[in-house]
Amino acid sequence: MIIQVNTDNHITGHQDFIAQAEATVSDALSHVSEHVTRVEVHLNDENSQKSGPEDKRCMMEARLQGLPPIAVTHKAETLAFALDGAAEKLKAALEHKLDRLQHH
Repeated sequence: MIIQVNTDNHITGHQDFIAQAEATVSDALSHVSEHVTRVEVHLNDENSQKSGPEDKRCMMEARLQGLPPIAVTHKAETLAFALDGAAEKLKAALEHKLDRLQHH
């Protein structure tokens, strides 16, 4: 499973945060990773200099072998919360999709 982390120009994409993002995705999707070929993580600060509730956004898109990509978005006060929320949403979406495929 390839994990690619992208940030907008308002976020300092320092290596520690990128490593944290990769670990969060890897942990959340560990039990379905054999079905996932790639996950793209897009982190955005929607209000740049101003802070506020839910101004950090994390969009994740997972590609499953032979299927269209599945994308989720989560907004939160901090990048870490946005990342965690999106990882949980993606985990649930992938589990649901894979469960439906197994039962049809």
